[in-house]
Amino acid sequence: MNKKDYYEVLGVSKDASEAEIKSAFRKLAKKYHPDVSKEPDAEEKFKEIQEAYAVLSDADKRRQYDQFGHAAFSGNGAGGASGYDFSDFDFSDIFGDIFGSSFGGGFSGFSGFGGSRGNRARKGQDTVVRIKLSFDEAVFGCRKTINLTLNEKCSACDGEGGSGVTTCDKCHGSGTMTANQSTLFGTFMTRTTCDKCQGSGKTYKNVCSRCKGTGRVRENKDIEVNIPAGVDTGNQLRISGKGEAGVNGGPNGDIYLEFTVASHPLFERDGSDVYLDLPITITEAALGVKKDVPTLDGAVKLNIPAGSQSGDKLRIKGKGIADVNSGRKGDIYVVLNVVVPRKLSREQKKLFEKLVDSGLDEAPEFEKIKKYMK
Repeated sequence: MNKKDYYEVLGVSKDASEAEIKSAFRKLAKKYHPDVSKEPDAEEKFKEIQEAYAVLSDADKRRQYDQFGHAAFSGNGAGGASGYDFSDFDFSDIFGDIFGSSFGGGFSGFSGFGGSRGNRARKGQDTVVRIKLSFDEAVFGCRKTINLTLNEKCSACDGEGGSGVTTCDKCHGSGTMTANQSTLFGTFMTRTTCDKCQGSGKTYKNVCSRCKGTGRVRENKDIEVNIPAGVDTGNQLRISGKGEAGVNGGPNGDIYLEFTVASHPLFERDGSDVYLDLPITITEAALGVKKDVPTLDGAVKLNIPAGSQSGDKLRIKGKGIADVNSGRKGDIYVVLNVVVPRKLSREQKKLFEKLVDSGLDEAPEFEKIKKYMK
């Protein structure tokens, strides 16, 4: 089943501001809330707009979506056709604005969206790490060690939170507490996280002293990563399962490496192609020359034809940067820059004067100007 574009779902443009996204969501949430709307597909539409808002209102998730589309969240498993798990997303503030401060996280007859996290297994949060690379590191690939502080599974209790597990006697194992709340739209069933078991549905006779019963601890660790050749500024690399520890036995989140590539003093990059400004003398431009030209992997001999002009562009095929996906190399484009000497010796000046007397200004380009000088 093809999923709708999140921007289309909320009816906003791709460059919409945070305020515009929130305003669009408020309007649609009020229209399609299943306990208010009379439309037959209100529940499905309501799920759809919640998912869109949960992604587009988060700067990191929005950036991932803009780059990878729905595939960025295909592994999150929200159940059914939904690809993004937003059960951890807190909608309470915006729903409070729409329906009143007494509005809670759940809906009568409509559980699982915007409500309690409950005691089900949940994937750990993804982590975005920004890495600066030199031009050469990005072009040729490299190995990096990144240092992170993340929530890891507690080794002392193996992530259980303690020993002597018993069912929470307050929520009876559901991890949630429900209550009826009255609003101007009527009475709604609200669902909140159980404050005794923190949503796990269980308590312990002996709480783990290391993680204080959470099953997770903050730890600092080094991760070795191979960065492929050809990455560029703004590219992301996903490291699966190395992010935050999951909750209630859920899988770890992922790490997304986002790259910023430094400039090069000589080469300018355009995707897989590379541009090089090459200075040449007037005589080299006029007479032509075979000249050594630097490339990413050593100098090559380039034939510069006679009569070359500043701005002429010569291609060296297959000497550019390898595409990060296909491995196919781009080209190098050498842009000629004819350099006019700023100072001349007496002998050089005489030679140029002889060239002037020889009729160099009789070329067609000069004749067009002379025509309007009469």
